Order: sequence, then C-alpha cells, then structure tokens
Amino acid sequence: MSAPIFRDPIEDGAADPVVVRREGTDEWWMFYTNRRASADEPGFGWIHGSPIGIAVSQDGGASWAYRGTVKGLDAPGDDGLNTHWAPEVVFAEGQYHMFLSYITGVPTHWKVPRTITHFTSPDLETWTRVGPLKLSSSNCIDACVFPSPDGQWRMWYKDEGQGSSTWSATSPDMMNWTLEGLVLPGSPDAPPHEGPNVFALGGYYWLIVDEWRGQAVYRSDDTLRWTRQGLIADRPGADPMDQRYARHADVVVNGDHAAMYYFTHPEWDERSQTDGPPDVAARRTAIHQARLTVVDGVLVCERDISKDLGLLG
Repeated sequence: MSAPIFRDPIEDGAADPVVVRREGTDEWWMFYTNRRASADEPGFGWIHGSPIGIAVSQDGGASWAYRGTVKGLDAPGDDGLNTHWAPEVVFAEGQYHMFLSYITGVPTHWKVPRTITHFTSPDLETWTRVGPLKLSSSNCIDACVFPSPDGQWRMWYKDEGQGSSTWSATSPDMMNWTLEGLVLPGSPDAPPHEGPNVFALGGYYWLIVDEWRGQAVYRSDDTLRWTRQGLIADRPGADPMDQRYARHADVVVNGDHAAMYYFTHPEWDERSQTDGPPDVAARRTAIHQARLTVVDGVLVCERDISKDLGLLG
C-alpha cells in the first residue's frame, strides 16, 4: 500500500510531477524535475542543473516507463548545464503548453533570479520557446494553469521573492499574460508554501499548496476567493517508502475522483533534519499516487492505495 509508482532510473531524484494525457491516445505522460541526487556539487548545486524527466503510462497509470529527458529547453546563449524545475504541461488552444521554472546555470545557493518560461508543442516531444513571463518579481517558479469560470485562463505560481506566497496572472489565449495579484500570502502572515495546483472536483474548485508538512487545501466556488480547509497527506502512508510528507503535488481528475501525484524523500528524516537532506541517500526521491474524493464538501485524501491501481483508467 502507498508504495512508489516511479523512481528515476538515472538520477533517482524525481520530483514535482505533472501528468497529462497525450491527445488521441491512451498514453499518460509524466514530466518531472530530475534532481541530481548523487551530484558532487557544493551547497545546493545538486538540486540545480536538473533536466526535465519523462515517464509514460499506457495502462491508466498502473505502471510507468522511463522515456528520457526533454531537450531544447535552454535559453539561447545559455551554454552548458542549466536548471529546469517544476514543469506545468496542459493541452489548450490546439497545442500543448509548458510553463517551466528556469534558472541559468547551476547555482550553489538560492539567491539567483528565476523565471517562468513558456514553451509550446504539437506532440509533447518537440518544444518551441515562446519566452519568459513578466510576473510579480524575478523569483517566480511553480506555475499551475487552469481555465476559470470567468472565461480566463488563470495561472497560479509561487513568488519566492515575496515570502513564498502564491500569486496569479490571467490570459484570454494562453499566450498573453497579465499579472492579477496576491492570492495566498506567505511568511510572516501565513505559512510559506510552494507548488500551487488548482482543479475542479465534486462541485467545487480546489487549490492545494505544499507547506512542507503536507498539502494545504483551499476551496472556492469561482477560483477567485479561497477558504482554507486544512492539511492532507500530512500523516505517513502505510508503505515503508511513504512515511514522509507528500511534497509538490499534481492532480488529475477522473470522474468522481482524482489522482494526486506527489513525491517523497523516503530516507530523509525531515522532522528533525530541517536544514535539508544531509547526504545522497536522503536526497533520493520517489513518486507516489493518492486518491482524492469530495465528501460533504470536504476534500478527502486516501494515501494508502495500491501502486498498481490505474487511477486514470
């Protein structure tokens, strides 16, 4: 129960998953941050220099096969290794869109500019760079895009430059984006967080964010005003590899339930080692799935489900 559904076979640092169906097929593609868990780098160099990994399922998410990494995402002139984080991939307006957290080079610390950069693709394999978005600061990452009932595409993202808060931007066509404003405050007014994800299930809209102690849940009738529910996936799963907090999740709705894809650090004692993973073993990660439903207006998370259960079937 709750065992990993996927681990990266090369770097063993799969994180920040997003899952999307390849149109016209039964394939589901998982894109993820491919952290270099065993990299011999000073400071936080190991968490940078990451490509975007791909895994593919042909059985509704019951099994996943590694498909390599995404090429061609570097900015012109950025030679050598660069950092690709937390992709958001959606099919809209007749093509696929990727919104990528992009950092030039392989910094060993956090105080460097980051941008959310837009790409398009006809097939999930070949990507064309549209360019970086101008948002609320020069430290924006973790985009999530969802169609709001007001007819706008809306993007939620983390602004690290403003207390690790969630902000939003809107677009009529997925190509032209306008900054909207603050959605959820970060420190010191509320818990800082990352990885916003928005979806519709059970008659409501839901926003989850990673507070590094589980996923915080907010509910809305319109994607504009949000009410906090509490935390999910903050308690350990039953499997020995799923004892840690559920981190940076993506949600795919399938009828009356949804699949939540998240990652853990199975070997990191995150409750006591709060400065980050202390060694290579603690850096390693695993992707898991959970089942979400809505019961009496409350989002319910079932973490202990079989890794072979195809929630997308």
